[in-house]
Amino acid sequence: MEQQFAIHIDSWANGMNIPAKFAFGQPGSDTLFALSDNINPGIRWSHAPKETKSFAIICHDPDAPSSRENVNQEGKMISDDLSRVNFFHWVLVNIPVGVSAIIEGTASSGITPRGKPIGQTPLGMTGINDYTNWFNGDSDMEGIYGGYDGPCPPWNDSIVHHYHFQIFALDIKTLNLQNEFTGKDALQAMKEHILGVASHVGTYSMSPISYKL
Repeated sequence: MEQQFAIHIDSWANGMNIPAKFAFGQPGSDTLFALSDNINPGIRWSHAPKETKSFAIICHDPDAPSSRENVNQEGKMISDDLSRVNFFHWVLVNIPVGVSAIIEGTASSGITPRGKPIGQTPLGMTGINDYTNWFNGDSDMEGIYGGYDGPCPPWNDSIVHHYHFQIFALDIKTLNLQNEFTGKDALQAMKEHILGVASHVGTYSMSPISYKL
């Protein structure tokens, strides 16, 4: 029997809490928010379909608030009935078929104000993540954010956020993507080329009200 395409993240069990060192933000010792280590987790994958010619990694949070109106506002809470949208934390495509792992800390090891570079790397081609839009207009942080930048859900959100780390096996060596492509662009480009998908989920919250893990 052929074994199933699988992703392996050893730093937390599937569906469980993501350790803070893999996050962009964390609760402070005496504050609601503090910067965290922002280290990418180590990822391995195995048993790819034999026709695979490249891989892609997408990490997204489908629980991001659709409105920023009350985000991180003292005395306010983001309601659990607010509609939610995707927030992309990592977009990496054209990973060579001979690669089967990304080592912890190689895609991110700390917070880089104004963002890490996008484009070609030895492990594939990096797109932009959604911190690019999030920090738009922030004089200290505004920039193009490539590579991995970890969880930083609002500290006043009423729900726990879920982070989906996905590896895609593709039947094409190179996707037709360039410049500042997004997670949405990558998913659209690979749509007709997916041979298999494997996913590992982690949860994260910075709210003392929603944190019930």
